[in-house]
Amino acid sequence: MDLVPGGSSPARRRFLSGLAVLIGLATAAVARAAVPSPTLEGPITSPGSAFIEATSFDLSEVGYTQEEYFISGTATAYTSASPLTSDGKWTATPASTAPYKTRILVYKPANPQKFNGTVVVEWLNVSGGLDAAPDWVQAHNALIRAGIAWVGVSAQIVGVEGGPALVGVASLPLKKVDPARYGSLSHPGDSFSYDMFSQAGQAIRQPSGPSPLGNLRVKRLIAAGESQSAFRMVTYIDAVHPLADVYQGFLVHSRGAGGPLGAALSESPQPVVSVPLPTFIRADIDVPVLTVETETDLTLLQYFLARQDDAPNIRTWEMAGTSHADTYTIGGASDLGRSPDIVAPVITNAPVPGIITCSQPINSGPQHFILSAAFAAIDRWVTRGRAPKPAPRLDVSAGPPITIAEDAFGNAIGGIRTPQVDVPIAAFGGIQPGSVLCALFGTTMPLDASQLATLYPTHRAFVFSYRKAVNRALRGGFILKPDAKLMRQWAASADIGG
Repeated sequence: MDLVPGGSSPARRRFLSGLAVLIGLATAAVARAAVPSPTLEGPITSPGSAFIEATSFDLSEVGYTQEEYFISGTATAYTSASPLTSDGKWTATPASTAPYKTRILVYKPANPQKFNGTVVVEWLNVSGGLDAAPDWVQAHNALIRAGIAWVGVSAQIVGVEGGPALVGVASLPLKKVDPARYGSLSHPGDSFSYDMFSQAGQAIRQPSGPSPLGNLRVKRLIAAGESQSAFRMVTYIDAVHPLADVYQGFLVHSRGAGGPLGAALSESPQPVVSVPLPTFIRADIDVPVLTVETETDLTLLQYFLARQDDAPNIRTWEMAGTSHADTYTIGGASDLGRSPDIVAPVITNAPVPGIITCSQPINSGPQHFILSAAFAAIDRWVTRGRAPKPAPRLDVSAGPPITIAEDAFGNAIGGIRTPQVDVPIAAFGGIQPGSVLCALFGTTMPLDASQLATLYPTHRAFVFSYRKAVNRALRGGFILKPDAKLMRQWAASADIGG
C-alpha cells in the first residue's frame, strides 16, 4: 500500500514537509560529533589547595562549597576546508588528536534545595599569566543569590603549563605554582582547548567517575568567558557548538572584533586556521547568546566592527560608563553583596599598587551590576525561553578612530543606563592614555564642587533623582533588586547635595 499521499494535494505537501524536517534532524544528529566523557579524578584534597585568582572569602560564608577535579582523555583539534567567513557560519571538521589532563574547579550550593539547576561554566582567563575567573568575580553575588553552580575550566596551555601572557606581569601556571598538586596535568596546546572545554561540560552532564556536582540535579549548562576567553567563546560558538551541542546558552563578555582581536580555530604547531576581521556570531545559532560589551570593547578592542543586529537567539548589551576592567575587578573579590559602600566610586590610579600606576584614576563604573543582571537574563532565557528585550546601543562614531559620543559631563550617550551615568557625580570613561593595562582600566573623573552644586542643590534633590534612575534601570532589567536596594541605601547616606 502506498503510504505517501499522491499528486500535489495539501496532505502530500504536509507529508513531504514533515519528511524533510525529519531528514534534517537526522542529518543534524549525524553531523554532530559525540563528545566523549573524560575520566574524572577527585575531589582533589591534597597536597596543597586549589589555585585560582577569584573571590577571596570562604565560600561557606555564603552557603557554597568548593571542590577541584582533574579531567583527562583525548582531545580533538579542528580545521576547516575553506577560509572562515565573517558571518560565522563555519563548517569545522575534526583534525588531529592528543591526550590531555587538566582541572575543573566547582563552586556549588551546600544545600541541594538552594540549587536552581543551572551551571555556569567559565572558560578561565589567562591574560595575566595565570588562571583567573573574572566573570565569577564580577557576578558572584548574583549567581549565589540565584543558587547557580559555577565551574571554572583550565582550558588553555598558559594556565596549565605556562607561556607568554597577553597583558600579565607574571607567569603563574598551575604546574609551576604547585608541582606536587598539579604535576600530573598535561596540556597539548590551544588548538585542543575547544574540545577540552566541550569535554568539561560533558563531565558535568554525563560524568565518567565521581560527579562534580554530587547529588545536585543539573538541568542546563551556560558557557561564559570574559575578554581573551570571550574571543575563544566566539570561535567556539561559530565552529564547535554546531558539532558538540554541549551548552544550552552562552554569555560572551567583552569580546573583540575578531581577526587579531579574536581566537584562531587552530594554531601552530597544528595547521593555522585564523578567524576573519570582523567575526560575527552566526545568525543561525540555535541556543541563546548574550554578548555584553564595555565602552573599551567597542573602541580599543574594535568590537564596533563586529556589532550586529539582534536575532531570535542573539542579544547585545552595550554598557554606558564602563571599561574593560575597573575598580571592582581588583576590589570586588571580597564583596559579599551586603554593604551599600560597594556603590560608591573608588578613586585610585593604581590597579596593582606598587606595580601598575596609571596617569588618571581608573574606572569605577557600574559594570558588575549590569553583568549580574546579564547572567540573570541569560539564565531566564535558557530556562524559560524568555529573551531579553532589545537593549539600547551606545552612540558610536565609526571614525577612524572609533569614538563614543559623550554628554556635557563626559559620560557616554546611549547604551544601557544606570544611576552612575544618569545622575552623575563623576565621568566614567572606557580608555585612558598610557600602557595597555591602563588603557583597559578606563577612567573616573569626579565632577567638581560647582558642578555638583548646580546639579544637586540639596541632598534631597540628589536622592530623588538617583532613586528615579535606579527604578528605570530596574524596570529595564539592567540591574537586580538586591543591587537596587544597595544603590538606594548608598544614595540616602551619601554626602552629596546641599
